[in-house]
Amino acid sequence: MYVGQEAVAVGICEALTPNDKITSTHRGHGHCVAKGADFKQMFCELLGKQEGYCRGKGGSMHIADQANGNLGANAIVGGSAGIATGAALTAKRMGKKEVSVCFFGDGALGQGLLYETMNMAALWKLPVIYACENNLYGEYTKVEEMAAGDLMARAKGFGIESFEVDGQDVLAVNNLTQELVERARKGDGPFFILLNTYRYHGHHVGDINREYYRSKEEEQLWREERDPITNFSQLLVDKKISTSEELKSIELQIEKDAEEAVNYALNAAWPDASEVNMHVFASN
Repeated sequence: MYVGQEAVAVGICEALTPNDKITSTHRGHGHCVAKGADFKQMFCELLGKQEGYCRGKGGSMHIADQANGNLGANAIVGGSAGIATGAALTAKRMGKKEVSVCFFGDGALGQGLLYETMNMAALWKLPVIYACENNLYGEYTKVEEMAAGDLMARAKGFGIESFEVDGQDVLAVNNLTQELVERARKGDGPFFILLNTYRYHGHHVGDINREYYRSKEEEQLWREERDPITNFSQLLVDKKISTSEELKSIELQIEKDAEEAVNYALNAAWPDASEVNMHVFASN
């Protein structure tokens, strides 16, 4: 789902308020949770149940939680760029001090929509942060084989201030985001962040044997030396902010909450057939 990239979503979303907006990706479960989603309602949506955020119609790739500022995941690579930029334009025109964050993967760097919206955001000084999660692979292709040149140069070409950060370091991500969010509220946006991270699992459930595009040694290195949760946990212990026992207790509670949410969703009601046309047209 989002294993390996947790520091990105947490580090960024912790710097936002509930009124700030995000747009997500087809790998957006981590963004959804980090922006405040309820486990039960989220899993109901993933399983197509009536109690889900979108009454079961959004599913995994189109889940949205507008009450917490999540304008939705998107199955189209780079497809949410226009939504995040539009939300930032709305905030500016209405005089709201809200910031939008557009999450997208390195694969979206090949999508024209991203550059069209970046251009508009730069021209109109919009309060939007473009957060590129560079997990090194677009599906099965290495990023250097699909995106020519300096990734940062793409945003810099529009005069957008650009920053690179270790996407496995939650504190580094959060510190940078807090600074940029504060500046965006003052009218200094837009901004671009390149967050270098790694997805532990395959691009999809059938992507099990990944050795034809990346080695087991590479995966092991990221898991053992670069894991964001393990490293942050160790930092908390080293600084005597928490103990290993306390952190283990938190982990077990999260696992319990997730398991309860999944079981709840499995037993929840399906939408009634009469809802098939609900929310399809604006008049509904």
